[in-house]
Amino acid sequence: MKLVTQIRLLPTPGQAAALEATLRACNEAASWASEFAFDKGVQRTFALREHTYREIRARWNLGAQAAQHVIKKTCDAYAALKANLKAGNLGRPGTRRYRKATGKPVAFRAGSAQPYDDRMLSWQITERRVSIWTTVGRIKDVVFTASPEQLVTLALYRRGESDLVWRDGMWFLLATCEVSEAPLNTAPVDFLGIDLGIVNIATTSDGEILAGRELNRIRVRERTLRTKLEKKNTPSAKRRLKKRRRKEARRAKDINHKIAKHVVAEAERTGRGIALEDLTGIRERVRLRKPQRVTHSSWAFAQLGSFIAYKARRAGVPVVYVDPAYTSRTCAECGHMERANRVSQAWFECRSCGFVDHADRNGSRNIRARAWQLWRRGAQSTAPDPPPGQGRGTGRKRSATASGARCASPSL
Repeated sequence: MKLVTQIRLLPTPGQAAALEATLRACNEAASWASEFAFDKGVQRTFALREHTYREIRARWNLGAQAAQHVIKKTCDAYAALKANLKAGNLGRPGTRRYRKATGKPVAFRAGSAQPYDDRMLSWQITERRVSIWTTVGRIKDVVFTASPEQLVTLALYRRGESDLVWRDGMWFLLATCEVSEAPLNTAPVDFLGIDLGIVNIATTSDGEILAGRELNRIRVRERTLRTKLEKKNTPSAKRRLKKRRRKEARRAKDINHKIAKHVVAEAERTGRGIALEDLTGIRERVRLRKPQRVTHSSWAFAQLGSFIAYKARRAGVPVVYVDPAYTSRTCAECGHMERANRVSQAWFECRSCGFVDHADRNGSRNIRARAWQLWRRGAQSTAPDPPPGQGRGTGRKRSATASGARCASPSL
């Protein structure tokens, strides 16, 4: 399986200037090639290369490999745009958002990532140095830093291209690694159900609540601070906003990584699979009051689900996705489903058998039970795909879908 390892470069001022000039030249060339592709309707790599390759090399002093990557990057951007349009992620045809996306060529920022292959970039991992091509010649002995785990992964599994990225005044190389997978556990003894939520980010069927309120308090504090700084609109307020703009996203990503690592380790230790909710397209299906929209939009459950999926795949743990419809209203003991069972956000009390439990734990137990039933039936999908034209967004749980379940293939 492919993973990306982020390596931070520590260039000298002279090296940083050369990298900045290279990145700017590559992205200017990509924007020019994008305009040509848009005007002439030439968006395939081979055809665009015939029309733009020599001009790119001459005007921006790019090497042969760099020019090839610039052209391929341009074509990949248009391929991604077409995929988003087809999936409905940019609105329906004729809408303002759709016209805005299709009415002008794709533009590349000066700091957009630039791919490098082994002809343009060489690694000396033990010395923590790289030799990298720039428009002013090859720069040797650029220092990089990484954690011991990343260095091991880089040394053993690095394959293919790496992307040069400039972000927040720092330089990074995103190296592609082909990591070996553990054999899939085809005979799990049970499943570990995971209930995803906004108040409690993840609750397991073992009764463990992973993060939640602390992260929400941090988000509220960051949002309040951003609002105050935006109202001030002074130069120092703008500097503080720029410095903090990705802080919340980095913290949420770190928490999601820790939750995913813990969940996969527990499932691997106990010989179980992992049961997750299929929350595909939920943002397009729900309607929220204004105070709820910001909190709901910042719910990074799709990221958490993807982290659990790839870590489980690497560990050989099977993952099954089930339809979450009515899992919060169904009793995990007797199976009775009633809206009144959900007394409050945190409290569940069955009106039939009197069973009482934390609402999220009860939901995770229902998710576990559905996954186990699906696995014993062969884990075949029983839920239809989203209607055409509806984006594959993510969001709150389903509230009016059938109670059938949907799952991914056991082989991931």
